[in-house]
Order: sequence, then structure tokens, then C-alpha cells
Amino acid sequence: MTTFVGGGAPRFWATVSPEQQQANYAQVVVQVRDKHDTVPLIGPLQKALSSRVAGATIDVRELEAGGGVGIPISIRISGEDMATLRRLSDGMKDILRSHPLSRRIRDDWGVESFAVKLEIDSDKANLAGLTNLDVAATSLTAMNGYRVSTLREGDEQIPVVARMKMEERAQLSDVQNLYVFSSQSSQKVPLQAVSTVDYALSTEKLQRRNQFRTITVSAFPADGHLSSEVLMPLMERIEDYGRSLPPGYELEVGGEFEKQVEGFVELALVMLISTLMIFLALVMQFKHAVKPILVFAAIPFGIVGALFGLWVMGSPFGFTGFLGVASLIGVIVSHVIVLFDFIEEKHAEGEPLEQALLDAGIMRLRPVLITVGATVIALFPLASHGGPLWEPLCYAQIGGLTVATFVTLLLVPVLYAIFVLDLKWVEWKHVGRD
Repeated sequence: MTTFVGGGAPRFWATVSPEQQQANYAQVVVQVRDKHDTVPLIGPLQKALSSRVAGATIDVRELEAGGGVGIPISIRISGEDMATLRRLSDGMKDILRSHPLSRRIRDDWGVESFAVKLEIDSDKANLAGLTNLDVAATSLTAMNGYRVSTLREGDEQIPVVARMKMEERAQLSDVQNLYVFSSQSSQKVPLQAVSTVDYALSTEKLQRRNQFRTITVSAFPADGHLSSEVLMPLMERIEDYGRSLPPGYELEVGGEFEKQVEGFVELALVMLISTLMIFLALVMQFKHAVKPILVFAAIPFGIVGALFGLWVMGSPFGFTGFLGVASLIGVIVSHVIVLFDFIEEKHAEGEPLEQALLDAGIMRLRPVLITVGATVIALFPLASHGGPLWEPLCYAQIGGLTVATFVTLLLVPVLYAIFVLDLKWVEWKHVGRD
């Protein structure tokens, strides 16, 4: 366990952005012995810290792989007026609170803090021979202190700070009793003669995004639940709320939803291009435009098997799960091509259709089972010891390959016969033996 007080740790992980130096922030990094202990530890640790540390905002999260998401449920509202942004964020918080699975709802601006502001009358200050710097230096020295020297004691340096006594600055009205000394002369003037004290609530932490003031309302799902279980039932209300914003204000859904949309769109585009290239390669290989459709007929069954494998093992269908399904397509296509190649060889030798299909299923059974068995057996160690990152990918491929193998050996020959005998889309000419 490593602790950082007064700011965040240096960048030690690709998805963790260092936090700015601030006195009210601390970060604790905990490393567990077993990767599978990370997720079960988050819930109890979050509950214990939230109940024992009052008045603090505490988030217990695991380090993210790939693109960093941060808080899983985030709604961004951009505009100009701070009061309007706070009012709109309160409305968004009410929407998130309406779901029973949402937890720790807040915004990144924090609560407004009480502030005392000195409003300087420049005309009176100039007549008294004072500048704004004189007023600022005097008030800062009296209330916060000014470092005038350093006392060395052994190997330590102790700062010497000049400041008013505690009883002289205990009340807010004591600020007006200060005397301002001019830096250009020996004249001193009461602070209340050249300024007035104003009390107000102010925003200490103002965030911007793309040059616009932006307040982000965020929440966490309940322990053991996904962020989509909270966000998707509320999506219609969130979209209606975004359309009702005043002119000049914009609402965006961030967090995991934004990352999923970006990642899945890019992966879907890559998969579409890859599938099209595979189709064109098969058209050139078989010199036929319908036979590649038979090759792709086993892909949906493999995807169903992949989703079934994820469901049985209790793994979420995330980025790595989608990646496992995408890579599964190429393996299924290669197995079907092995079967098709044998059928075409038997066709060239003059065998009848039924006999060629039966021989293909029997003769290609062993090589297909060997390759699938080797792949599945090799994926189990990675699934058991690779941690939560690789589990969805491995289970998707294990389930998909297992189902697609039986579909390839049983269903594909049946579909081939249907295309030849019933639909007449594929021509089977009987060629005599030499």
C-alpha cells in the first residue's frame, strides 16, 4: 500500500491522470496478491471507508486497462452562467437519484464555499497614497502570514512567519480593523477607510471543456451492477432533459457509455471491412458469389456460442469480449474453408453430392477437432490466470469455437445440400471418373 497526501501520485499507470497538488486530496494505491481479489475487495472497502470517514468524498476503484473511463456514469452540461449550470446539474442529480441502483451522486465543481472579499475603493486608496498591492500584502500578512525568515535546527529548516495573534483575527469583523501601510511612505490608513468587506458563496473549483464552462454530474452503480443498468433506463429522461436546456447550453453523456459507443463503432467498422475482404477473397477462390455465403452461415452460431460462454462464466460483454467475438470470425471461416475445400475436391473427382458431403464431415473431423481442441485448451490457462482483462476474450472464444465446430461439421453440409438441391443456387455437375 502506497499513500500520497496533498496531491495525486505521479503517472504510474497509463489510464491514471495525476491529480493537481491540493491540500484536501489524498490517494492510496493498494496492490493485492491475486488479481481476482481486486473486484471483491472494492465493495467492502468502499462501504467501510464511506461509513467511517465523515465529510469526505471517497472513491474505491480498480485500475483501468485500455482507454481510461474514470467515473462510469458521467453527464456533462456546458454553458456560460455558473448559477444556471448549478441549477441544471441539480436537476440532473434528481434524475440519477430516481434510480435505486445509483450511488454517490455528485458533481465535479463541489459545494460552494463561504468567501470574504475585499472590495477596494481605488479613488480613496489613491488619495491616501495606497495601491492595491499594499492592501493585498497587508491583508495577506495579517490573516495568512508572511514568511520573513528561516530558522535552522539541526538538519531541519523551520519557517518564521509573521502573522496577527489568534484572538486578533478570530472574527470576520477583525479584517476591517487592520491598518494598511504604504510602500511609498510611512503613512498608515485603516483598511475600512479604503475598502468594504463582502461576504458570499463562491465556486472554488471551476472546470472547463473545449473552452466552455462544464459541470459534470457523475454517479456509480451499486455494488455488483453495471453502469448500463442505471443509465439505460434513464436515457430517455436524460435526452428529454437535454432538449429542454436553455439556448447556449449543451448536454453530453460521457463515462462508459461514451467510450463504448466510440469503441464499438470503430470495431464494427473494422469488422465490416474485414468481412468484406474475406468475402472478396472467397469469391476469387471459389469463383462463385454464393458459396461464400455458405461459409459465413456458421458465423452467427459461433457468436451465439460466444455469448453463451460469457453468460455461463458470468463475464461481462465488454471491449475484450467484443474483441474475442471479432477474432472468432476468422477462425470459424478457416474451419469452413477446410470443409469446403474437401467437398470441392470430391466434386472434381466425380463423387455424388451426398457421398461428398458425408466424406467431408468424416475426413475433416479429426483436423478440425485437433485445431479447435488445441486452441480451447490453450485458452483455459489464460482465462484462469490472466485476470479480469482476458477472461471475457477467452470465454467468448472457447464458447464460440465449441459451438461453431459442431455447426461446421453438421449444419454446413446440410446448408450446402439445400443450396444445391432445393434452392439451385449452387450447381453440382456430375463429372465422370477418368
